[in-house]
Amino acid sequence: MSALLTHDEPLSLADWLNLPEDNSRRYELVEGVLSVSSRPSLGHQEVISGLLQQLRPQLPAGLKVLPEVEVVLFEKYPPTVRVPDLVVVPSALATAKVARCHAPDVRLVVEVMSSSSKVVDRSVKFVEYAKAGIGNYWIIDLEKPLRLTAYRLSGDHYEPEVETTCEARLTAPAPVAVRPAALLP
Repeated sequence: MSALLTHDEPLSLADWLNLPEDNSRRYELVEGVLSVSSRPSLGHQEVISGLLQQLRPQLPAGLKVLPEVEVVLFEKYPPTVRVPDLVVVPSALATAKVARCHAPDVRLVVEVMSSSSKVVDRSVKFVEYAKAGIGNYWIIDLEKPLRLTAYRLSGDHYEPEVETTCEARLTAPAPVAVRPAALLP
């Protein structure tokens, strides 16, 4: 892996797929450049778990919510592969035993935003997910009180749908109610 970290050229998608498995850090591929960050904090993971518990019983049989799935946003060189905190994908894809999914299959991406990820989640990923055509993007801000901001794709950019610390009733990717205040004990 150290040879790849000092690689002079951007990585290809094949290079990314051939990296050895390493769960000690969080890896993403951004325009061919390997991006490494620490694993999410316990509070961050608690929010992800809470949102999973809220969404799973509300989603129709045709959709599944999954944590930390590799999403290939752009395959063409230089490629971009992100790992959102949660994704909603068709159930058939979730049971297909594939290692990653592609942006056109993703109905929703969710990022739990911490102080160290604000710029990336609110600007870089905001543009990337829209450019990749993902229909819905939710950001949950960990600053208290927890706040959910839901965006819906309109053309080539996201428009805000709702921003709340209370219950949000959303219609996409399916009719669901989300309570940000209940995501942390």
